[in-house]
Amino acid sequence: MAVKEKITPFVENIAESGAACLITMVQGNLLLVGLSHWITASQTGLIAGTAAATAITLAKTDNRLVLAGILGLATAIVDYFVHPGMIGDAAVTEAVITGIGAAGLSYAVGTILIKLRQRREAAVTESVAPGEGSPLPAEVEDDRQA
Repeated sequence: MAVKEKITPFVENIAESGAACLITMVQGNLLLVGLSHWITASQTGLIAGTAAATAITLAKTDNRLVLAGILGLATAIVDYFVHPGMIGDAAVTEAVITGIGAAGLSYAVGTILIKLRQRREAAVTESVAPGEGSPLPAEVEDDRQA
């Protein structure tokens, strides 16, 4: 397995968790995002993303719902401890919303990336079918052989 294939899920988990935290903190109004929001969201993303990536590696699963659930749970727990919630009466409300957001984002992004990879692989497979030789047009192939 290439290094890129090992690092990509880790980076995706950090980004999804951090993005969910950032959006929830400003309650969707991205015009309110400040440096302190970025710092807090980065802390949440790094800790939750690392925890989720570790748990996913140990679980050895590729099920999108399980992956999203693990990231959502990790994000909710970390968000609760990283900063106090500002939504609702209970301090846990914002953490739960952030966890749900991270899980939803993880599932959506993961599904989209899988579809894009499948399309790319199908396009490559179509351009060079087994036994057909070069993907170049016949006249170009004839010129190369002459």
